[in-house]
Amino acid sequence: MQFSTSFIPEIRFAPGAADQIAAAALAMSEGGKTAIVMDGFLAASGLGNRLMAELKAGGAEAVVYSGFSGEPKLAHVEAASEAARGADVVIGIGGGSALDIAKVAACCAASGENPMHYALAANPLPKNALKKILVPTTAGTGSETSATCIFAGPDGKKLWVWGAETKADLVILDPALTTSLPANLTAWCGLDAFVHAFEASTNRNTHAGGQFYGHRAMELLVAHLETAIREPDNLEARGAVLLGSCYAGVAIDNCGTAIAHNISHALAGLGPVHHGLATALGFEQTLPWLVGANTPELQAAAKACGAADAASLPALITAWMDRCGFERRLPAAFAGLTAEDLAREMKAPENQPMRRSTVREVSDADVDRMAADMMALPRA
Repeated sequence: MQFSTSFIPEIRFAPGAADQIAAAALAMSEGGKTAIVMDGFLAASGLGNRLMAELKAGGAEAVVYSGFSGEPKLAHVEAASEAARGADVVIGIGGGSALDIAKVAACCAASGENPMHYALAANPLPKNALKKILVPTTAGTGSETSATCIFAGPDGKKLWVWGAETKADLVILDPALTTSLPANLTAWCGLDAFVHAFEASTNRNTHAGGQFYGHRAMELLVAHLETAIREPDNLEARGAVLLGSCYAGVAIDNCGTAIAHNISHALAGLGPVHHGLATALGFEQTLPWLVGANTPELQAAAKACGAADAASLPALITAWMDRCGFERRLPAAFAGLTAEDLAREMKAPENQPMRRSTVREVSDADVDRMAADMMALPRA
């Protein structure tokens, strides 16, 4: 067995840890400029103004970019990169969108290049990327510990930027920041994190280093997600889910994903859909087919989930999703789309790495069948 694990940033975990953000940025920047990236909802909460006041009190210049919501687009990454020019540190606070925008902005602000210069690994990332502090307020993407960033390009298709230069220097995990997340988003994000951990632990690229984090992530999520949904102010449950999401991010940073993410990225190429919802739908639809591979890695993942064996996983996962209040519906925007549309996106070049990494070979006939199953779901 041979493998190597990627760099894991410093991680600080505690209820109230968000109080350390400004002091950490001041220490990293030595009083220089700090750029804060957060979505409009968080900015409206006053968190951005509080951070700016703390930074200015410490003698630093501070700027906030919050002109986005939902999935990140090229224009958002460009605007954040412009706001970060001349900064020493970028703070990303929010869900995966905010963190991904902050990560790319830290590279583009340093190099002066447009984000498209780095899309799909067209060019190497700059070695002098700005320092990054990442603070997730949702527990799903694991972007705080991964080297991958996703945004929609000019034509609306999802693109990725990948490289160690995008990774955080410091991750701050504060479960108190996640308590306002509604039940449906808590479920979608938690299931997204679970699929990250599961796919990273079972795909063709998996190894013991990734499985160490993936298995622990699954254990935490299966044990605590339902409680976090039912009791949103339960900091123990929220903290366990947040830590599970973070560990799942480490797992996918080392081993990547598989067919469920091929489907979710393909769906996003067709219309607006929450990534966690799309990923969970794709995972549940394909899991009975996937466990037919019956590999030792699938058996080990089943044990981490509390299942007797891999064959019993589909029923266990479906029952768990039911208890989490998960509704199997595609957004209304998908009403006019067909299985052929989804199959075409699943076969698109940018989605092939996830298809190839799946532990079972995914034939074109498999893609067509999976697409038909997905598009047979009701619309919201």
